[in-house]
Amino acid sequence: MMKMKSVGILGMGYYAPPKVMTNFDLEKMVDTNDAWITERTGIKERHIAADGVPMSELAYRAAVAALEDAKTSAEELDLIIVATLTSDRIIPSTASILQDRLGAKNAAAFDLSAACSGFIYSSVIADQFIGNGTYKKILVIGAETLSKYVDWTDRNTCILFGDGAGAAVYGEVEDGLGILSFDLGSDGSGGDVLDIPASGSLHPASAEVLEKRLNYIHMDGKAVYRFAVKVMGKTVLSSLEKIGMSEGEIDWLVPHQANIRIIEAAAKRLSMPMERVIINIAKYGNMSAASIPVALAEAAKESRFKKGDVIALAGFGAGLTWGSCIMKWAKED
Repeated sequence: MMKMKSVGILGMGYYAPPKVMTNFDLEKMVDTNDAWITERTGIKERHIAADGVPMSELAYRAAVAALEDAKTSAEELDLIIVATLTSDRIIPSTASILQDRLGAKNAAAFDLSAACSGFIYSSVIADQFIGNGTYKKILVIGAETLSKYVDWTDRNTCILFGDGAGAAVYGEVEDGLGILSFDLGSDGSGGDVLDIPASGSLHPASAEVLEKRLNYIHMDGKAVYRFAVKVMGKTVLSSLEKIGMSEGEIDWLVPHQANIRIIEAAAKRLSMPMERVIINIAKYGNMSAASIPVALAEAAKESRFKKGDVIALAGFGAGLTWGSCIMKWAKED
């Protein structure tokens, strides 16, 4: 079907667990220090979910806030999409758990796996379903409890990740506003540079898995960095090209919060001044699928966007995946 409706964000919410782990806390756990982490990543602290708190709890709190902001009831939702790599269980989907907990009795529900690109992938799906008239309101959530998959003895990865959730309610908006274009991509040949080896049927749970610590995040940091620097600016340019816009027309860049150097490289590629780039990595670290929606929701709450502002979202992640979308902000302050 041809897209007939303009689709944008009606409301947003976010949540991070109260426990904070600083770089100074990490100094007591592994051979690292605050200055080293800050200089190389831009991260000062990250939020950590308590034992026994699943990802769905974070997602639920963000979802409730988004529904309230959008002045939308759960029963109005047609679909719930949860972008995550840390679902509560393999089955059922966390989206189904939330559908029940929210009371969204009219909504279909599924999880989406595109790692740190997940919120953009999910937003594009929402845009298509609403744009062609299939659905009217869709809740998209990016949520993670990465701390439960971090090897706290690995100083190269344990410094990077944090927990959180961001949510957006998508619906029809004024013509010409909302999502204007997108670019999605994947290069599966790089799948092994960022993975959790024993997270599925390839290496089922066993004593060997635990002994070899295969149930934790494994990453080739240099390979991921090279990929990210190359793809972040490129994907935004691809999205702009599809609608005949130039990088000079972007008012705000909301990038995946993985590394301050990667964000700076993307901003330079797009000729964006850093004061027009939404950055919260110092407070949260890399929250994977939650990074972009939390940054977007925080900035919206601070009234940094005005109606009609051109906003570029850009992310990359395991897969390897990447994605971007260009939207005109549709919400009034």
